[in-house]
Amino acid sequence: MVSPQIYGVFLIFLTATASALPENQNPPPKQINSNSVLVALLDSHYTELSELVEKALLLQKLEEAVSKHNITIFAPKNEALERDLDPEFKQFLLEPRNLKSLQKLLLFHMIPTRIESKNWPFHHTSLCDEKILLKEDRNGEKIVGNARVIKSDDIIRPDGIIHGIERLLVPKSVQQDFNARRSLRATSAVLPEGAPEVDPRTHRLKKSAPPVPVGSPPVLPIFDALAPGPSLAPAPAPGPGGPHHHFDGESQVKDFIQTLLHYGGYNEMADILVNLTSLASEMGRLVSEGYVLTVLAPNDEAMAKLTTDQLSEPGAPEQIMYYHLIPEYQTEESMYNSVRRFGKVKYDTLRLPHKVSAEEADGSVKFGQGEGSAYLFDPDIYTDGRISVQGIDGVLLPVEESSSVVPKSAPVSKLASKPRRGRLLEMACTMLGAVGQNSHFSSCH
Repeated sequence: MVSPQIYGVFLIFLTATASALPENQNPPPKQINSNSVLVALLDSHYTELSELVEKALLLQKLEEAVSKHNITIFAPKNEALERDLDPEFKQFLLEPRNLKSLQKLLLFHMIPTRIESKNWPFHHTSLCDEKILLKEDRNGEKIVGNARVIKSDDIIRPDGIIHGIERLLVPKSVQQDFNARRSLRATSAVLPEGAPEVDPRTHRLKKSAPPVPVGSPPVLPIFDALAPGPSLAPAPAPGPGGPHHHFDGESQVKDFIQTLLHYGGYNEMADILVNLTSLASEMGRLVSEGYVLTVLAPNDEAMAKLTTDQLSEPGAPEQIMYYHLIPEYQTEESMYNSVRRFGKVKYDTLRLPHKVSAEEADGSVKFGQGEGSAYLFDPDIYTDGRISVQGIDGVLLPVEESSSVVPKSAPVSKLASKPRRGRLLEMACTMLGAVGQNSHFSSCH
């Protein structure tokens, strides 16, 4: 028999448990019907955006957002995602390791509230927790961030609304992630290491070189880091962003060559760097390892004056270009200040042991001497902190040292003429010589 007290306590426990269960259980999620704004987006003419939403695995999160509150979607037109988007940036977004960046980008186009065209606010926070600015210009056109609204209230549903915009909106965090990936600052690559070496004298393992602190200049001078010429061995392939992963020299060289082509008038220089020689890849390797370069780029008119004989010799294009590469970072302002202060300045070049001289002339910088001189014609065509490109109006050629040696003139020896003897003395010496006594008189010798 169960006592009434125990039975009563048991009933109280069951009642408390039953009353607590509904509070602890989560309510079932609200079902998305066919009239939802999310379904309308997937079935709309914004096909590129809907495909990205599916690839970013955002459907479940958007369903939860729609079940809680209305949302406003700013949908870029398909052309903005197909043709107008930078191919490099699109490839970055579609890489699996950048899924979070793609999700941030898409959620930046969505606001957790209903915003119609008649009540256009100023600031709102998007679903990725970043603020987005909504404003109107003087003509009354609505603007979202830096994109113009081309279709206001394009799709209206009970739980949300879609506005069409002309371009893709990129939040600052995604732009920073893309820049970090491009400059290889956030990329960690493992370089292959050889087997440990044994010192034959001590029979112990050789100690590896101490690590170089980040941002410190390269240990080797740039002349030792240059690849050997074709007569010795082929240039080694550049590593993945340099041994210390500080800079992406290949992308920087590619950018400055594209800048030369877009600038106009320097196609011959770009052709020599890329097609006629392998200097572009070699410059990229040097920049990746932490070196800086200043390129004196002759324009097309100057390059056209080069003769066939000057370019036909083996290694001649490389030697000409080496003389136009300065292993320093100089801008038009820094070089002009130097020549104004010191008069004549000589810069080292990658063509050892020749140096290029610079001086102030006609309010500009003049390189070289005599007829082979060139003026700074197009200043600061490209400057990124590692590579500086300065356009000049002539091809610089080093002054070849004269190999002819002037023979030393033989010292002129002065011959003292002997004094002439008189006739009387000659007759006396002859008579003394006949008797064998002329040896006693010095005058007769």
